Amino acid sequence: MRHGKKNNHLGRTDSHRKAMLANMASSLIKHKRISTTLAKAKALRMYVEPIITKSKTDTTHSRRIVFSYLQDKETVTELFRDIAAKVANRPGGYTRIIKLNNRLGDNAEMALIELVDYNEVYGKEAESAEKKTTRRGRSKAKKSDASEAKDEKTADIKVEAAVEEAPAVEETPEAEAPKEDKGE
Repeated sequence: MRHGKKNNHLGRTDSHRKAMLANMASSLIKHKRISTTLAKAKALRMYVEPIITKSKTDTTHSRRIVFSYLQDKETVTELFRDIAAKVANRPGGYTRIIKLNNRLGDNAEMALIELVDYNEVYGKEAESAEKKTTRRGRSKAKKSDASEAKDEKTADIKVEAAVEEAPAVEETPEAEAPKEDKGE
C-alpha cells in the first residue's frame, strides 16, 4: 500500500532527486520563473515553498537550514535579501504553476513555475480591474455635479460655435471681394 508516501520520486534515486530539486530551486530563485515538466514543477513547489517560508525569519539558523537545501551561497543571499521582503505579507502560496503545451519530442506535459510576486502580467490585470468602476448607484451629489458640468460644457460649446461662426462670416465678404477684382 502507498499510504503516507506523498513525495514523487520522479524516477530518480534519492541523491539525484535532491540535487535536481536543489538546482531547480536555485534557478527559480535566481530567474523568478522556469519551464519544466508538470511533475517536476509540482515536486519543486513542495520543495521550495517551505524554504521561502523559512526565509521570512532572517536568522543565522534559518540561513543555515536554507543553505542545506539549496547548496548555493548567492541564491541564499538573494532569497533572504530580495524575495523574503516581497513575500513578507503573503501567508503561503509563493509559486504559481501554469500549464503549457506538451513537449514535442516525448509529448510530456510542460509547465511554467514562477514566483507569484514577480509576475508583471497578472499584477497589471489586477490593477486595471480595481480602477474599473460602474455607473450605477451614483449619489445625488455626483448627479448634480455632473448635470452642472454638462450645462457648462454645452454653454462652452455654444460660445465656441458662435465665435467660430463670426470669423467665418467676416471671411466670406473678403473672399468675394478679390473675386470681383479678378472678374473685371
